[in-house]
Amino acid sequence: MSQEISKFLVEPGTKVNLKKIDTNYNGDIKKENSKIELERFHLKMSKLQYKLHAEKKQSLLIILQAMDAGGKDGTIRDVMHGFNPQGCKVTSFRSPNVEEINHDFLWRIHKSVPAKGEIGIFNRSHYGDVLIVRIHNMVPARQWSKRFEHINNFEKMLTDEGVKILKFYLHISKEEQKKRLEKRLDDPTKHWKIDEADFKERKHWNKYMKAYREVLEKCSTPWAPWHIIPADTKWYRNLLVAQIITKTIEEMNPKISKSIANITKIRNENQTKIT
Repeated sequence: MSQEISKFLVEPGTKVNLKKIDTNYNGDIKKENSKIELERFHLKMSKLQYKLHAEKKQSLLIILQAMDAGGKDGTIRDVMHGFNPQGCKVTSFRSPNVEEINHDFLWRIHKSVPAKGEIGIFNRSHYGDVLIVRIHNMVPARQWSKRFEHINNFEKMLTDEGVKILKFYLHISKEEQKKRLEKRLDDPTKHWKIDEADFKERKHWNKYMKAYREVLEKCSTPWAPWHIIPADTKWYRNLLVAQIITKTIEEMNPKISKSIANITKIRNENQTKIT
């Protein structure tokens, strides 16, 4: 697979019209080839992660945002298993607890940023504080409207400190969301995923689209741009995300650091069989 991934990038300062973006786009890739292609990316991701972990100078933060049933869990399961779990952590952000509420909105986020050499994956993120809080009037507009700038400054600081940020908006249609929610109702093994709120939130679809558009326009920066991923077709979503992750780490160009140990001395002292 070799898609022109720049077409999915939200160029900083540009306008976004989500209605005009085909959520079912799958390029010219054939589904029957997708499994082999994904495995190829997994192999590359594994090798690149090894270098990143050995180097311990940079880290990668992957942010996933989507409407309910948009594919965040599936992307993590199908794409990210190419990483060694010892150096990769998934953090799911839900409603803040009492301690988190009593701090600034970025406090709980900052604690989960990956350390140098590690990869962090956010299932939802700090962007909830300019999305759901806006839709449901949880904080005044004068408060959440300032958070776009706070978020951009926060991500710039992380970038300056060696954290590469990849942001994916998994873009599904309202019709596809309906199918996926109904499938959960029909499948007893997926009943645990059902939340009554997911169905109620569909009433606010247009409000969410407006809020997401503003997020994509105001927070796609040169240091942390957004990618809009067509997500109705799951296998294509997986391939595209895997390709972008692979290309990003390649551009980070991690190099295995030299050992601080005296390798020559150790080798000479252990020319005989090590006991």
